[in-house]
Amino acid sequence: MAVRTEAPRAAEPDRIAEQQETYAAWLTAGTRLGLALLVATFLAYVLGLLAPRVPIEQLPRLWILPAHEFRNATGAPSGWGWIALLGRGDYLTYSGIAVLGLTSAACFGRVAAALFAHGERLFAAIALAQIAVILLAASGLVSGGH
Repeated sequence: MAVRTEAPRAAEPDRIAEQQETYAAWLTAGTRLGLALLVATFLAYVLGLLAPRVPIEQLPRLWILPAHEFRNATGAPSGWGWIALLGRGDYLTYSGIAVLGLTSAACFGRVAAALFAHGERLFAAIALAQIAVILLAASGLVSGGH
């Protein structure tokens, strides 16, 4: 009994290219947004537009401390506690970092939606699994042994 293989559909390479272009477009937009946020929030911080939690003139003596001592000396939160401090100039800069870190998840979400729309449930599930891994890593629930 001969195994019959079917040639790929002509539209399949176009759909793959479309998904790659969608991912690239979303990645470009997310990266630009994150970079713009980094620049804008850093300028707001150094120009003193928002009061920092830790005065900028204290940083040189604090930066030499190990992380746990820095947190003790400044009252800095651990994990996602920085979100409650977004109204402070020094913590507002974290928003750009968060956007950059979550951009890949947004890209995979957009591609997953397109995959579902084309009936490619397995690949969509893989994209959703990638989102889950990114979010799990960002959650801090998995420390990686550190």
